[in-house]
Amino acid sequence: MNHNIPYGKQDITQDDIDAIASVLKSDFITQGPVTKAFEEDFAAYIGSKYAIAVANGTAALHLSALALDVKEGQTIITSPLTFAASANCIRFCGGSVQFVDIDPATLCIDLNQVEDQLKKDRKSKYKGVIPVDLAGYPVDTEALRSLTDQYGLWILEDSCHAPGACFTDSKGVNQNCGNGIYSDLSIFSFHPVKHITTGEGGMITTNDSDKAKRIKRLRIHGVTKDPDLLIENHGGWYYEMQELGYNYRITDFQCALGISQLKRAGKSLNRRKEIAKKYTEVFQEYDFIKIPETRPGMSHAWHLYIIQVPDRKNLYDYLQLNHINTQVHYIPVHLQPYYKKLGWKKGDFPYVEKYYEHCLSIPMYSSLSEEQQSYTIRKILEFYK
Repeated sequence: MNHNIPYGKQDITQDDIDAIASVLKSDFITQGPVTKAFEEDFAAYIGSKYAIAVANGTAALHLSALALDVKEGQTIITSPLTFAASANCIRFCGGSVQFVDIDPATLCIDLNQVEDQLKKDRKSKYKGVIPVDLAGYPVDTEALRSLTDQYGLWILEDSCHAPGACFTDSKGVNQNCGNGIYSDLSIFSFHPVKHITTGEGGMITTNDSDKAKRIKRLRIHGVTKDPDLLIENHGGWYYEMQELGYNYRITDFQCALGISQLKRAGKSLNRRKEIAKKYTEVFQEYDFIKIPETRPGMSHAWHLYIIQVPDRKNLYDYLQLNHINTQVHYIPVHLQPYYKKLGWKKGDFPYVEKYYEHCLSIPMYSSLSEEQQSYTIRKILEFYK
């Protein structure tokens, strides 16, 4: 290979560039009509009633936590196998985080252990659960909803890795990650390595109109001009800041890119599935390589293809020398220095800690060529020979 192969990469076409250029020549470049159009298109793609576009995935998590009224004295359950923002959004609001170990097969939060935690701490101040669709594998939110309903908890689904993923529920219906059927709120990220990119950007989806209205207000300083919500009204210019909000808006030119990318989301997802299939067909022949598990009724979005291998560090270095970039997803959140200061320590969650010792995300993106994939496979197997 004459150039480096990244582990993930955006796919920008001339149509994308033309869409952005068109908005840059228009009257609106920050949040405006194209943002609204992107929200409508994304809601239709996911199957939710409402979608609210924001500055990034972390902003989406923060606004969701605010809309769910997270506050000091409350404890929220989430997985330690995620990017830190999934837990940080609770800390932003003054809440506490209770981590629960992963299911080593799916790498998502172990629902049996969530139930055990809730039974053990019946009198605790648990208010909700943030499951993470890790690598694009869908959490069974129907099963989680059945559990959380027993304890009066909300669900905030972190679907950053999973646009296009779905699972078959008990009624035989395919449920898209983030469609709001079983989760109160869901969030997505449009970072360049994600399925759909806007450079930076995020989306919140829900079927709850009141929460959608509040999130829209919170993303722009807590301000509203809605005549039905105003306490006073001095004229057409008048607005009110009714609560403390943030500037978490996205731009119209970013959303133009999002709309353009969304048009080929299905094609991109199918290509990811082809890449995953080839990796699986080759690596399943080698006992020392643990491949991602898939189960009937679960449709993976393949944001990441994660293998678990012996001697991970040296394999990582060897691939780097051969111009193949890989990544580790993730350092367990409870082992980050900030969370260690809150009392978490090594040994708290054995499954995720064992996983971390062996995991490696290898190149996975829709424009990965057959030649690049074959070269990646060859070099991985060559290292172990």
